[in-house]
This record gives sequence, C-alpha cells and structure tokens, in this order.
Amino acid sequence: MSDALHFDAHGPVLLVGGYGVVGAEVARMAAQSLPLLLTGRTPERGRELAAETGAALQVWDLADPVPFRAGVRAVVGLVNDPDDRILRAAIAGGVPFVDITRWTARLQRAATVAAMLTPAAPVLLSSAWMGGITSLVAAYLAHELGGADTVEVAIRWDLRDRAGADSIDFMDRFGLDYEVIENGGRRNVMPLSDTRRIRMGDTITRVARIDTPEQFTLPLTLGTRTAATRIGFDSAASTSALLAVKRLGFFRWGRGDHFTGLRRALLHAAGEGGIAQLRVDVTHGGLTRSAVATDPAGQAHLTAVGALLGIRRVLGLDGASVSAGVTFPEQTPLPAEVPAMLAAHGVALDIESATNGVAA
Repeated sequence: MSDALHFDAHGPVLLVGGYGVVGAEVARMAAQSLPLLLTGRTPERGRELAAETGAALQVWDLADPVPFRAGVRAVVGLVNDPDDRILRAAIAGGVPFVDITRWTARLQRAATVAAMLTPAAPVLLSSAWMGGITSLVAAYLAHELGGADTVEVAIRWDLRDRAGADSIDFMDRFGLDYEVIENGGRRNVMPLSDTRRIRMGDTITRVARIDTPEQFTLPLTLGTRTAATRIGFDSAASTSALLAVKRLGFFRWGRGDHFTGLRRALLHAAGEGGIAQLRVDVTHGGLTRSAVATDPAGQAHLTAVGALLGIRRVLGLDGASVSAGVTFPEQTPLPAEVPAMLAAHGVALDIESATNGVAA
C-alpha cells in the first residue's frame, strides 16, 4: 500500500519535518494564519512545538514503508526526500506542494518526476539557497533591470548560527565537480574554486564556488547566460581553513561513511544564532543592480521565510492566481513585491542603484 494524501481546502498545511531546526521556524510563522499538521520520525520531539502552535502531530518516517494518509490543503517538504515519496504523494492527491531541501541533482530529478506525473496542483521546487530567497531577490532585480544576463550570488555563513544536519548535507557535494552555465555555454567547475572578495554592508567576505540549484534554474527561467553562487564564512580564518582542506583533497578521499561526521562538522552548528546575509548582483544590458539581504534572526529563520512565501504562493494567498505544474521561486508573478514580502518578516533588503559594470 502507498501513501494517500488528498486535497482538503479546509484542512491543515502538512509540514513534513515540521519540528526540525527550519521546520519549527516555519511552523511558528505559518501557525499565525493556517492550521498545521506536523510530521516526522519522532513525534516526541514535536509535542512542545505542537502545543505552542496549536498544530496536530503525526508520525511519518520516510524510511519506514508504513503508508501515511491525511487530508491537507498543502504539503511542505522540510526534510530530505531521497525517494521523492512526499512529492509523489502530493501529486497523486492533487495537493499543492513546496520543497526547500534538494540539492541540484535531486531537484533536477524531482522536476522530471513531477513533469512525468502531470500534477493537477502547483509544485514549487524552492530549493535555491535559503528556501528560494536568492532566486526571489534575483527575480526582483531582473524585473527592475528588464532582464538578467548575469546573476552572481554570495553567501556569508555566520558560524554562530544554528544549522541542522539536512541543511548542510551539501557538504558531501564538495568533492564533486558540477556543471554551470557561463557566458551562455556549459562547463564543469570545482567546488570552492574561483574565490572572490565581496562586500556586504561594512564587511568584506572571501567566497568560493558552491553547487546550488539556482545555478541550474536561472538560465532556464530568466534566460541568464551566467549564474554563479559562492559561499564564505564570517571568519576569514575559517574560510581559509575550509579552502585549505579542499586543496588537500579531503572532500574526495574523505567521502566514505567513516568521515561523514567530520565533513559535516565543518559547517554544522548548534549555536545560539547569528545573522544571515547574502548578496545578489544582477547584470543586464551593461547595467548592474545589487541587493544585500540581511536577517538578524539567522539562516534558519531566513530559510523559513522562503518556505512560508512558497506556501503563500501555491495557495494563492499572495494575491496572484495559481496554476498547476512545476515552477521555481524566481518565476514569482509578483517580483516587484519581493522587498515588501521580505520586510514583512524582518528581512532587510539593501538595494544599490543600477551602475555601469559589475558592483564591487
């Protein structure tokens, strides 16, 4: 027997992984306007959050073949779904679906699976960095410029911040080259290569290449001829250490299960929280416009904002009409409203005026 979700316009929004680091943030924000159903492998961990948010609580262990059944108005994937179990159940039940957890290869597969299943409801694959926030900002800047020939994303990772295990699974991708679109052509790049120094507010951060889904989707959706995403720590010493480990080949020879804990420890954090910050530069027709997004509540909160905006999008709660099929966050029908959408959740967007050439 298989999972059986069905659409219920008056039912709860199902958050799969709804009491993890990011899931809890999504639950607290979404509960202000929507009924919720939280699921995961160990419901004991979610009881306090369920009581706080008024959410229902059930078990859904994606590794357990026991079928899951529920009537819901939307489904949000907040945990890795390696077998596309949540995706398939949502499409089979005609339920609007949002996913924020996939790295590029898995997003490509999910888009293919969804297209083959011909969804009758919206399927928003919002796994670009921070729940699609980078893509939403890129869409806004592209709207302002009338297009996006080049999109450059830089991420500043605050080592004081909280990060769950799922959010740093991409660490296992640091040993694998990946394909990008550059000047309209395809080429493979090495993770943590092509370093640059990027200004975000009053700070300069050294950043290096990383594989993220927006580098795959932006050329398809916005016609971008070059898309690049880079990441760096708020600590220059930590960034240098990460790059040194990469030069030693650790992410290639240390791929096995024996080194999993060490690989993830390089980015995993259980701190009290830090500041999430990223910069997006979009160039079109020789003009560049830039924006720095800052969330003082940290990266888990910023990712949750992306998820919440995704929920509002697939349910039409943002005021725009919805349609069935696969979309990505940068295909928002309301690009001009992105700054206001972010500001409503405490995320500041510092926008630079268009200039000739690439911003510093």
